[in-house]
Amino acid sequence: MKEPLILTIDFGTQSVRAGLFNKKGETVDIVKVQYNPPYVSPRPGWAEQDPYYYFEKLCEATQELVKRNHDKLDDVLGITMAVFRDSVVALDKENKPLRPMILWLDQRRAEGRYKLPLSSRFIFKLIGMAPTIEHNMKRSMAQWIRESEPEVWAKTDKFMMISTFINLQLIGKYVDSPSCQAGHLPIDFKHRRWYKSDKHLKGQMFGVPGRMLCKLVQAGEVMGEITPEASKKTGLPVGMKVFASGSDKSAETLGLGVVDNKTAAVSYGTASTIEIPITRYSDAEPFLPSYPAITKGVYNMDVQVYRGYWMLNWFNKEFGMTRSVESDVLKKLSLEELNQEMLKINPGCDGLVLQPYWGSGLRRPLAKGAIIGFTDTHTNAHMYRAIVEGIAYCLREGLELFEKKRLHHKVTSIRIAGGGSQSDAICQITADIFGLPVSRIQTYECSSLGAAMAGFIAAGEFKDQKEAALAMSHKSTTFEPNMENHKKYDFLFKNVYMKMFPRLSKIYKNIHLFEKAENEKK
Repeated sequence: MKEPLILTIDFGTQSVRAGLFNKKGETVDIVKVQYNPPYVSPRPGWAEQDPYYYFEKLCEATQELVKRNHDKLDDVLGITMAVFRDSVVALDKENKPLRPMILWLDQRRAEGRYKLPLSSRFIFKLIGMAPTIEHNMKRSMAQWIRESEPEVWAKTDKFMMISTFINLQLIGKYVDSPSCQAGHLPIDFKHRRWYKSDKHLKGQMFGVPGRMLCKLVQAGEVMGEITPEASKKTGLPVGMKVFASGSDKSAETLGLGVVDNKTAAVSYGTASTIEIPITRYSDAEPFLPSYPAITKGVYNMDVQVYRGYWMLNWFNKEFGMTRSVESDVLKKLSLEELNQEMLKINPGCDGLVLQPYWGSGLRRPLAKGAIIGFTDTHTNAHMYRAIVEGIAYCLREGLELFEKKRLHHKVTSIRIAGGGSQSDAICQITADIFGLPVSRIQTYECSSLGAAMAGFIAAGEFKDQKEAALAMSHKSTTFEPNMENHKKYDFLFKNVYMKMFPRLSKIYKNIHLFEKAENEKK
């Protein structure tokens, strides 16, 4: 063996990557295959895909990787995967998909025709969690299928995340890691297992009976080996070990080298998150869980801006640089040039403040997006910057929630990943809003790197996360906060942003009642 390697498979919302990494954190090789299209929308707001499509794209990536690195396969200790979250597949008894998979971006909702037992509803109302439970039930795609496609639900034998489906294709076993179950399934995250009863107070809301769920294999353990059939399709050697690993966000956090609760991991992807690793389980708030990390003995406290940096694409498509007087100039600019244009605007966007609830979350299920402070001086570039600032404000709110209620100390630094992290302008704005140094690492492939680190730990090459991070994750660029800018942001955050939701919450309830009445007419 020349040097030990880990082969990673990293599923994102837009593409899949197959890579080889060594123990120094160096990318030996990586193959990226784009989806075209990433998903289809049979109806407005829907996001579906054939689950086999993802496996086919995986095969394209691994075949090319193997072709280019055939002489290195004997050095591979095993395979780890990082997969996007909360995207579900329903299979029949023959393990065939009954319908297209439903992605996490999907906006459909169950009507709520199936009710929890009266005793459960009373408890949730008593503790003030009834809206959150209702939101979770309507967001559960199992509940939607049960209501809208009862003939499909009647045939459903297995109900799973897309990561579990991929495992089934690779190793022929219905297994997965607890870290990959972040979403609307009845999992006890604290104990890394399914709830023992279909009538469990929390678990029952998702409507998925235990008989449909996969076996859970703890992170770092061997789930299985590449089967002869999978080998023919992927090019991967028969018998190559597949380690249980975790979700894309969990992998990013480890890949960034965030292994203690003094540093936060920010991910500016299609969904934007802030995560902090902890070794003793704690909910950030009731019904806002911490998720099992990609390695043993660690959880990640997590706050998510559901549509995150998707909003920049939405803005450009709907309002942005093709519908303004400046469009002929701005449409020619690269993303980084546009971000530099954004820096010409004063911190705080001359009083324009945005709250990024384009997709509602667990904490505030009825919230909508809001922008306040408009004047005739504001331009498209102000709007663009307001989105960037609003997402950072929202993540700062999540960080301060962690610090106050669970950590009881201040975080001292941030490491950053995701598409937005490639912009120096966005990194600097983030540093200024948080008032903390923000660092990138040596690669933008942070999720793949984290999966590789987890693989080396599983294979016994490192004893734990800290040893792996020290060897494989290395700071490259650090953005120090401009404290004058931070003072401006601090004022807007405390006196405007943090007051928006409390003042608007009753209005959101009225919008919800209006929408509910309109839907009932249809």
